[in-house]
Formats: sequence, C-alpha cells, structure tokens
Amino acid sequence: MCGFSGGLSPGDFRTLHSAARAMTEALAHRGPDDEGLWGDAEAGIVLGHRRLAIVDLSASGHQPMASVSGRWVIVFNGEIYNHLRLREQLEMAKAAPVWHGHSDTETLLAGFEAWGVRATVERCIGMFAFAVWDRQERVLTLGRDRLGEKPLYYGWQGAGEAACFLFGSELVALKRHPAFSAPIDRGALALYMRHNYVPSPYSIHQGIQKLLPGHLLSVSVRKREPVLEPYWSMESVAVEGVADSFQGAEGEAVDALETLLRDAVGQQMMADVPLGAFLSGGIDSSTVVALMQAQSSRPVRTFSIGFDEAGYNEAVHAKAVAAHLGTEHSELYITPSQALEVIPRLPEIYSEPFADSSQIPTYLVSALAKGHVTVALSGDAGDELFGGYNRYVLTRNLWRGVSRFPRPVRGVAAGMLRWPTVNTWNRMARPVRGMLPKTLQMANLGDKVHKAAGVLDSASVDEIYLRLISHWPDGMVLGGDIHPTLLHGKRPALRGLDPLQRMMALDAMTYLPGDILTKVDRAAMAVSLETRVPFLDHRVVEFAWRLPQALKLRDGKGKWILRQVLHRHVPQALIERPKMGFGVPIDAWLRGPLREWAEALLDESMLRQQGYLDPAPIRRRWKEHLSGQRNWQHQLWDVLMFQAWLANEGGSAL
Repeated sequence: MCGFSGGLSPGDFRTLHSAARAMTEALAHRGPDDEGLWGDAEAGIVLGHRRLAIVDLSASGHQPMASVSGRWVIVFNGEIYNHLRLREQLEMAKAAPVWHGHSDTETLLAGFEAWGVRATVERCIGMFAFAVWDRQERVLTLGRDRLGEKPLYYGWQGAGEAACFLFGSELVALKRHPAFSAPIDRGALALYMRHNYVPSPYSIHQGIQKLLPGHLLSVSVRKREPVLEPYWSMESVAVEGVADSFQGAEGEAVDALETLLRDAVGQQMMADVPLGAFLSGGIDSSTVVALMQAQSSRPVRTFSIGFDEAGYNEAVHAKAVAAHLGTEHSELYITPSQALEVIPRLPEIYSEPFADSSQIPTYLVSALAKGHVTVALSGDAGDELFGGYNRYVLTRNLWRGVSRFPRPVRGVAAGMLRWPTVNTWNRMARPVRGMLPKTLQMANLGDKVHKAAGVLDSASVDEIYLRLISHWPDGMVLGGDIHPTLLHGKRPALRGLDPLQRMMALDAMTYLPGDILTKVDRAAMAVSLETRVPFLDHRVVEFAWRLPQALKLRDGKGKWILRQVLHRHVPQALIERPKMGFGVPIDAWLRGPLREWAEALLDESMLRQQGYLDPAPIRRRWKEHLSGQRNWQHQLWDVLMFQAWLANEGGSAL
C-alpha cells in the first residue's frame, strides 16, 4: 500500500514541479520505504509516489513506473491479488514483456499495453487507486477499486495559466500546492453533520471531489472537464443478484461461500512481509482468521484491543477464538489516558472532518499490529453483505408495527418512549436482559429506544432508515443547502429489492466506503500498516447478492450463512452473543476527562464567530448530555471533530 499525488498544469509546470515533492512528502506515512517523482515539462504532468513495500521489495517495484514501451507512466496504491494469473494470461496471449520484477504494478502496465486501461481493471481482483499518464494521447486517467477501499481526491485549482488539476491519496497532499484555495463546502459540511462523514463524490472543500468507487476518470489539456466512466456498479450487482438468485440447497450455498471466501483470503495472504489479522472475536473477523489459519503452515498473528469499561470489551472473546484456532495472539488493554492521547491526532490523520468514534480503537489496534506485521486482514463488510446490522431488523420490524397505526397515534407513542431517559432504559433492561428477545439484547438499549421513538412518525420504511442513520437535522449548517446523495435526492431505484435489501445495498454504496473503509484506511496508514478486506473481493460481493435473503436473516439474526461457514471452524458457543460493535465510551469521557477539551471547542461565542454551525442546538444538547438526561455522544462527536479539524486548519479552512 502506498500514497501518491500529482498534477496536470501545462501553463505553470515550474510551480507544479517545485510543489510536487512537498505534495508527495505529505504522504510519507502511507509509504515510508521509498519515494519517486516523474515529470514531463512539455506535457505539464508530474506524478509523485511514496512506497510501502509489500510485494517485490526490490528496486524493481519503484514508482512512478513506466511501461516497457514508455507509453504509460503510473503511480499506484493498493494490491492486485490475482496479478500472477494476469501475467499468465498475458504470456499465453504472447503479450507479456520481459518482466523486470514481480510487482503487481508492472503487471498492470503490461495489461494496459495489451488490453487498455478499462479492460485491464475489469480483470483485476483487488483494492486500488491509481493515476496513469498516456504519453501518446496525453490523457491522465484516474481509477478506483470497485468498493472504494483506497481513496483518491481530485479537482482543478487556480485560474488561467496557473490552473492545475490536482490529485492525491489524501487532501493533505493537494493542500501543499500553492494554487490550492478551496473554501469549505457548506453543503458537504451539512452532509457530514447528518452522517458523520462526507459522502462521495463530495469533499469538505469546494471544487475538490472523491473519485467514486468502481469508476475511471479521464482528463487532458484538450478536455479539461473530467469524464467519469463506471466499470462496475454496486447497484447493478444487487439488482441482478436478487433477480438471479442462487437455486441450490442450503448446504451447497454454504459450501460455495466457503470456497469463495477461502480463495479470497488465500489470495490476500500474498505478501513479501510479515502478515496478520485483526480479531475481535465476532463473526466476521473470526471467519477471516479461521480461513487464514486453515491455509497457513504456522500460527497466524492476530491482534485485539481491550477496554476495562463494561459493554465495550471484546478482547476476552477474541482471546478465546484465538486459543481455539491456535493463532499467535497479541492483545492490549487500553487505559482511557492512552486512548485520549490519540484524539489530538485525529484531524491530521483523517485530513477532512470524520466522526466515527471507533476511529480511536481502530488506530490503536493498527498501532499494535504494526509492531509485529506490515499487513493485516480485517473482517469489514460482513454486515453489509450478510445483513448483520441491528438496524436492518429494527427498521423492518418498526415499520411492520407502526404502519398499522395513524401517524398522530405514533407521535403520542414516541413521546412515551422518550419520557424515560436513556440511562433509565438501560437500568431497567439490565435485570431482564436475558429474558428479552435476542434482537433487543444489545448494548445501550436506551439509546436505541430513543432512536426508535424518533422514527415512529415516519411515512415509509425508507424514511425510517434515513432517520436512523442521520445525526443532526438539516439546517444545522448556516448557509449550507445539503447536496443530493444516494441516500437523499439521488436515491437509486434498486428495482426488485425488498426494504431490508435496499438498506443493505445503500449501506454498501454509502456507509461502507464513506465511513468504515475510510476509518480503517486512514487509521492504518497513519502507522504505515496495510489493511486488506477479503469480504470485498468482488466475486464474494456478487455471490452474496445472489443468496436468498432467508440464507442471511433467520430467527431475527443476520449473517446466518456466514455463521454456518464459521461453525465449521469455531464452536458456536465461542461466537454467539449480542452484537457489540467496536467503540469507546465517548459518552462517559465527554462528562469526565474530555469535558474541558470539549467545552473549549463548543464555546458559544466561538461557534457564532466562525459562522458555520448554529450554536443554540449544540449548546442545548451539550447541557443535556452533561446532565445525563440524554446520550448525545454521536452528535456531539460530529461537532467536536469538525471543530478540531477546523482548528488544525488554522481556524478558517479558507
């Protein structure tokens, strides 16, 4: 895994070239092992690269890398897991060059020469972002993997002769160019306040966008307006998969899924450096580790983070799974002070506002793993593919119940649910937790009940879903009209999908790349650790969408078929428990050790002077949270992470 940046500026190549080294240096954490620059003054193009050497540690893997003919020059971030098979195909077609090394970047370039860019990318199994310059046609092409594991920002900055098309793995690289002057996009900020991340294609800055997953982009001096071209569509995969569902028996489906996952995991164990895995002890990470250990001749290195706070510690479960599988397990119990030390670094790590508080333990487990390995596999995406989130069942069941009653009646019921505080609900639930239905045996039941109350008067199941995944109401950002997204304003048709399937598809297109994959990529790259996600092998994704819903959701629990695969390797008793999530006790910390820090960032006069957010509702929720009347940890964390990011940018962010 690596980082890259660059620009196209035929009118001011000198400025671009002098800035390129600083742009690339800003990404040193993504690639501490090597660096390189390549430029063409006549064409006005510069490519910069920082390398984290994973496959082919020799100088043969140095980037920027040119193809044998010299036509193509590339900077690449990621891994092509099937690149050796692609080499075999090139050799069979007598289109292979004389190989100088065994890096996947060299394979990509040979594919571009033989098949073209799109046809090569369609053959790839992997995670990637790249920028490739066609010296013959003088066209720059950017590409991003199908699910959005690897990041890529781009946009024009400057005007006239000084105009420059900038691109890079993180915003921090683009900001090193002197032409960068993009102000905060208030519409994107409104989206952030709603969802705790800035959804693609937007970024926090006007005129700077994220390349959409599964897309290629081309731009040139002749055609300055970027041309987007999809080569893979999550929407199409979901719709076509449901329409062409798997027709075999349940056992055959379990066998087929295990075979696919085993191959995906096996391919992703390709590395010339030490490799391990994150292990929480849950369904997803345990499945990945079990399939790793089944294909390894030595104990797999596994890593877990533990907390002493009740309701947040999964380390004990991870340790039990590791012992059963025989992995070489490392765990670290984190004190609040250690976790709190991470918080000042978060704005720099994420480079735009990002407020999923599990970013803290994700960074800590990445730092733990980096002490032993350079690559770590994770179990992310199992929930989106196999129906694992509690909100899927909660939303469906809510709508089944509430749609029978008039909306005014539901409003009264909502008020009754809100009357006991979140803490009161949690206290009432403790003595009867074992007697509750399994779907209600979850951490922080009171917060879930209050969320449910907030959606009782919804007009449709889609509206319930949108409310459940939204934090602050629209209008919180002063002067910011919210941009349309796949969740609101540009919702895909998703024909043929039932409400639960629509939620899963929308999560895979929005929450997964915008939150989950962003969180892991930035946290891991901050410590120069490569992470890989076997569930996002597109063959697994496509097969998962062909599985009938009854093989995913059964008896009120998600991931039925994935559990069957796992139970072949790990006893059911070690796995089956209420879903916990991967978080830290931000709610208690905001009332305790973080209170002074938060109070400074939530200062009413400062908020008013900055002019981005409405101070009144923020101060009201802050007071309610401090009193224990409500748990507003997620909403307050949104504000705090924006305020911390703004302070890191110098207080104005242009």
